[in-house]
Amino acid sequence: MKKEEILEKSRKENKNQDVFEKEVSRIGGNSAAVAAAILATVFFVIQIFVGGGTNYGLYAVVFSIPATGYIIKAIYMKRKSHIRLAAIYIFVTLLFSIIHIRYLITASNIL
Repeated sequence: MKKEEILEKSRKENKNQDVFEKEVSRIGGNSAAVAAAILATVFFVIQIFVGGGTNYGLYAVVFSIPATGYIIKAIYMKRKSHIRLAAIYIFVTLLFSIIHIRYLITASNIL
């Protein structure tokens, strides 16, 4: 194949999207998820030390980030590993959400 043929084939496969830009976006998204997890952990620990109880809602939000990413990957790529990881992250997100909501309800003496 000639260089121009290879480039044309690559453009068609990538639908005229810049591969470098896609990779930078992927790395940026992963880095953002890690930053959110670190920040949530810092807030979680500080809240415990100042006597404010535990806030599992922070972790529900943090785990919803990779859950959403793996849901999208599972829909488009249909890989079993993505489906399993999506299910795990969804489960953990729901678990932390339920724990947090239960804590809010019991702490406010509504029920």
